[in-house]
Amino acid sequence: MTAIITGMALAAGLGTRMRPITDDKPKALVEVGGKALVDWALDRFAAAGVERSVVNIHHFADLMEAHLNARPGPPALTVSDERGEVLETGGGVVKALPQLGSDPFFVSNIDAVWVDRDERELDRLRAAWDPRRMDALLLLAPMDRTLGFDGPGDAFLDPDGALRFRGEAAAAPYAYAGVQILNPAILAGRQAVRFSMTEVWRELVTRKRIHGMVMQSFWMHVGDPAALAEAEARLKA
Repeated sequence: MTAIITGMALAAGLGTRMRPITDDKPKALVEVGGKALVDWALDRFAAAGVERSVVNIHHFADLMEAHLNARPGPPALTVSDERGEVLETGGGVVKALPQLGSDPFFVSNIDAVWVDRDERELDRLRAAWDPRRMDALLLLAPMDRTLGFDGPGDAFLDPDGALRFRGEAAAAPYAYAGVQILNPAILAGRQAVRFSMTEVWRELVTRKRIHGMVMQSFWMHVGDPAALAEAEARLKA
């Protein structure tokens, strides 16, 4: 099994869909189940043995820095400052590459929430990572085990685990669950400008270098106030 000890939490988003809750705080500091969304991601990293994590910040950056500085325990945290311009998922990772290093690392959205079942999902993802065949490995949620996800699904899986996006199909069985393992070499030569990670993924599809792993846990996409309320109710059940 590949040792993956570095992660990145994508926490620079504006959180517009979460308004009015995000009128005075970043989305990453919205609480669900008594815990800030960013801490759900960082606690998962710590449980999976991640030793250090980068967190990118933009919206209410000072509040984010104060929260991260006060956070106890692992992983050790560094900030990738996007105060000048939010760079989206792709550009944000490229900007942070000097802090992330040259080995594969986890990348996590902060609006992905779940309670692990018998096994930790990040441990399962790490065990499935095969650098001989993959440059990206995405955690996927079956559409019938999701909450707060609007849409017809994101992806299909081939028998060998290679991932294909929905494209023109009416529906797909899996949603991207907000966590991936990424080989940083595929970002070599890219500039830290605003772009989505989906651009990189679509290039990898043509070479069958992007794969998926289906999660066992029930996945909650906490992207707006309605999903937040549903997630709170489920966590209390």
